[in-house]
Amino acid sequence: MSRITVYVPRDSAARALGADETAAALAVEAARRGQALEVVRNGSRGLFWLEPLLEVATPAGRMAYGPVQADDVPGLLDAGALQGGAHALGLGRVDLIPYLAVQRREVFARAGVTDPLSLADYAAHGGWAGLRAALAQDGEAVVEQVLASGLRGRGGAAFPAGIKWRTVRGAAGARKHIVCNADEGDSGTFSDRMLMEGDPYALLEGMAIAGLAVGAAEGWIYVRSEYPDAIATLQEAVSRATAAGRLGDSVAGSGRAFRVHLRKAAGSYVCGEETALLESLEGRRGIVRAKPPLPAVAGLFGEPTLVHNVITLASVPPVLAQGAAAHAALGSGRSRGTLPFQLAGNVKCGGLVELPFGHTLRELVFGFGGGTRSGRPVKAIQVGGPLGSYVAPQHWDVPLDYEAYAAIGATVGHGGIVVHDDTARMDRLARYAMAFCAVESCGKCTPCRIGSTRGVEVIDRLVAGGDPQAKGQQLQLLRDLCDTMTHGSLCAMGGMTPNPVLSALAQHPEDFGLPAA
Repeated sequence: MSRITVYVPRDSAARALGADETAAALAVEAARRGQALEVVRNGSRGLFWLEPLLEVATPAGRMAYGPVQADDVPGLLDAGALQGGAHALGLGRVDLIPYLAVQRREVFARAGVTDPLSLADYAAHGGWAGLRAALAQDGEAVVEQVLASGLRGRGGAAFPAGIKWRTVRGAAGARKHIVCNADEGDSGTFSDRMLMEGDPYALLEGMAIAGLAVGAAEGWIYVRSEYPDAIATLQEAVSRATAAGRLGDSVAGSGRAFRVHLRKAAGSYVCGEETALLESLEGRRGIVRAKPPLPAVAGLFGEPTLVHNVITLASVPPVLAQGAAAHAALGSGRSRGTLPFQLAGNVKCGGLVELPFGHTLRELVFGFGGGTRSGRPVKAIQVGGPLGSYVAPQHWDVPLDYEAYAAIGATVGHGGIVVHDDTARMDRLARYAMAFCAVESCGKCTPCRIGSTRGVEVIDRLVAGGDPQAKGQQLQLLRDLCDTMTHGSLCAMGGMTPNPVLSALAQHPEDFGLPAA
């Protein structure tokens, strides 16, 4: 009897929903029936409402079933699912599922397709092509490619990546470093985790290309401590890539070194800020550094350092493999390429959607997400993490790109989108933003450290009621406090905390006991 290949995700979201039990049940049931079965633990494709998503390799393509729990397995096998047979959980060919079929997967092209730790699988699906292209050029030419592509940091600041690369390459220093910021702490974001668990070699390849381009021989991955599966996967991937000569003292036999070190993060949200991260990497408390000097000039151990997050670095191999023009051809305005958007909160079909910049919030939340999970009307949508603004309904059709969102007082950030229905209380969400800042502040600057604490108190007094004059005074005090935090904080932690507060106030003053706008 021929061996059949079945895919069950090893992604931590899928595992939380029972993927390990499903995989074990498949192995047991297949053995009981005398069926030769190979169970591949792939990454997730990001369709979280269908996890665990089981895929069966057939001559007609990979057929999908989901969500499949362990006790569904006998019935699936009875229905001939191992041959792609019909079943109530059947979804047809996985690549034709509408949620997936209309995406443009560049960074996540392999996620859910390959065995994340198989070097052969990675190479067979286009892996290392970017590194080969980089090795065929000098570092300056690689930097120019990144500049020409229009690639920008896939985090809050969206700074042009090529300018950072050029600065680090030109900086004086005996040693230089590549630091990957994998301390993904924003609520509603999970693309970094999915990439590290589902396609870790893409990150390592991007880091190696960056190291060769700017003259750095050392790479550091600072991984969120709450991501044990990502840490374990990366450790194994680094070990295998080094043993295979893709990393180490002679990258791909080039005679040029690039070594990767893994470090577990300190469990602090502010360590996602690049200078606090560098402090933590050096073994100190994660406190924001004053700038200048910039990390590109004096970063890790006082040496020139290129800092990017996971998705930025994983975006680099396709740029080199396909050419800068192909990347620049995608997107909207000055926002080029694709971004993996993440749908979370009260949304029917939560998951990862990779699209070129320029699509809209309405398309994502209602087209892909299917509206709220509760079935109630959408009241508020927060974009860009816990310190992002709530985007008003009149702006749900604004193209998702950095400049267009900045023009409406919002941020795209890391692409996290959190949906709330009409039962949400915006005063409580605004208070939470201030309380979150108070807990997570590094404490170095007064506007953030004290302003967030006073912000909680002022919101409490505002909501508690009182005569209109007293409420007006508290409202003005809150606005003044937000202004001080925005313009006086040392980093984005305090500087962005007013965003959800002020946008909640503007859109839903009635939740604060104020007259409707």
